[in-house]
Amino acid sequence: MGKVVVIGGGAIGVSIAFHLAEAGVRDVVLLERGELGAGSTCKAAGGVRAQFSDRINIALGARSLAAFGRFGEHPGQEIDLHRVGYLFLLSTPEDVKSFEDDVELQNEMGVDSRMIDVAEAKALSPLIDTDGLLAAAWSPDDGHCTPESVVLGYATGARRHGATLLTGVTVTGIDTAGGEVRTVHTDRGPIDADAVICAAGAWSAAIGAMAGVDLPVTPLRRQIIFTEPMPDLTGTVPFTIDFASTFYFHREGRGLLMGMSDPEQEPGFHLDYSDEWLPRFGAAMGRRAPGLLDVGLGNGWAGLYEVTPDHNAIIGRSANFLYATGFSGHGFLQAPAVGEVIRDLHLDRTPFVDVAPLSADRFADGAPGRPETHIV
Repeated sequence: MGKVVVIGGGAIGVSIAFHLAEAGVRDVVLLERGELGAGSTCKAAGGVRAQFSDRINIALGARSLAAFGRFGEHPGQEIDLHRVGYLFLLSTPEDVKSFEDDVELQNEMGVDSRMIDVAEAKALSPLIDTDGLLAAAWSPDDGHCTPESVVLGYATGARRHGATLLTGVTVTGIDTAGGEVRTVHTDRGPIDADAVICAAGAWSAAIGAMAGVDLPVTPLRRQIIFTEPMPDLTGTVPFTIDFASTFYFHREGRGLLMGMSDPEQEPGFHLDYSDEWLPRFGAAMGRRAPGLLDVGLGNGWAGLYEVTPDHNAIIGRSANFLYATGFSGHGFLQAPAVGEVIRDLHLDRTPFVDVAPLSADRFADGAPGRPETHIV
C-alpha cells in the first residue's frame, strides 16, 4: 500500500496532514524542503477573516475562524488569537457599493459584518485620517493570530495521530502511469504514493508540472515592516485596511505591523527584503495615518503571495493528485477549513462547502475564472 504524500509544510500542508491523520488515514507523509512554515506562512501578517466577496471564501473563512477560536483544545496549541476586528476603509462610490453587496452576502451566510460611517471608523481606529473616506466595512469577529503557532499546533497534532513530517527534503520528480501519480522522487529517495497532495504555495506550478497538471500560480513578493515600540499606543487596534491603497496595520507587541501591495513589484521568487517600496508605502501612510510618519520603523521582511489569474485559490483533484494552492494572500487564514476539505476529497466524502468551482480546470481556454475582489 502506498502513502499519501503531502508536498509543502506551511499552514495548508500541515493542516491537511493533521486532518488526514486524525481521520485515520495511515501512512501520511509530509515533505518540506526547508523548515515547517518557512515559506510564505512565517512571513504572513497573521490576519484571519471571513470578509470576502466570494461565497466559497466566506464559507472557508468563517469555518476557519471557528477553528482558530477552539485551537487551544483542537488540535491543542496557543496561537495568540486577537479578535480585534477587520476594518476596510472605503474611498470610492464603487468600492462602497461593492462592499455593501458583499456585506449582504456575508450576513446571509452568518457573518456578523456591517457597513459603518466614517465617524464610527475613526472611533474604532483612532490612528486613521478620515479625509476622502466615504464609509467602511467592519467585522468584529475577525482579527489576527500567530502563523508559526498554528503550524506548530497542526504539526504536533499530525505526528500525534501517526503522520510522518519530514523537513529538508526536496521533491525532484513525480512518476505517473495511466493518468495517476505513482511515485514521488526526492533527494532522499523515492516514495511510492497512493495519492499526492500539492500544498506547495508559490512553488506549486513546478510540482503540478511534474504530475502533468497545470496549476497557474505565480509568486509575487509582498513586504511587511514593523514600527518601533509605541508607548502611547493604548486600547484595541483593529486590523485596519485602506482599501484603495491596500495600506494596512495591526498591533504587534508594543508597536504595529504594517504593509501594503506594491503595484510595481515584478513577479518572481524575490525573497530578499528591498527598500524600494518605502516611498510608495510612506505616501499611502501619509494619506491615511499621517501620525505614523513620526514613528520609527524597525525591521521588515519579504514573503511571497501565490497569485492566480483571478486571485482565488485552486482547490481540487486530478485523479489521485490533489491540490490546494494559489490562495493569493488568504491561504493562512483558510488553512483549517482547507485541511478539512482536502481530507474529505481524498476520502470521497462531501466537503462542507462545494469547492468544485475552484478546480484548476476553470482556467482552461483562457476563461476569466472566479474573481475574488477583497484582495489586500
